[in-house]
Amino acid sequence: MEIMEVVMKLIVDGGNARSRAMEAIELAKTGEFALAQAKLDEAGEHISKAHGAQTGLLTKEASGDCQQVTLLMVHAQDHLMNAITVRDLAIQFVALYQKMNA
Repeated sequence: MEIMEVVMKLIVDGGNARSRAMEAIELAKTGEFALAQAKLDEAGEHISKAHGAQTGLLTKEASGDCQQVTLLMVHAQDHLMNAITVRDLAIQFVALYQKMNA
């Protein structure tokens, strides 16, 4: 996979993960906890895919195959970091809504 394909994968999967996490919060607000959990699971799958792509880049760099860092690459890393943070917070929000609903 070429570097730009990896970068775009990070952006797409990171964005998809963030979107699914936000959808989970909205579903939990309305008491749809099973659907919220399914969205969190989807977010986790997207994060896993993005993390795998990121690991490939890190492995190449560790073996001496360094790539030029571009603004697009930094943007892709931001997408992944934000997705992970939003998913982690969404897990807490869903749990809080469940507790409030009980």
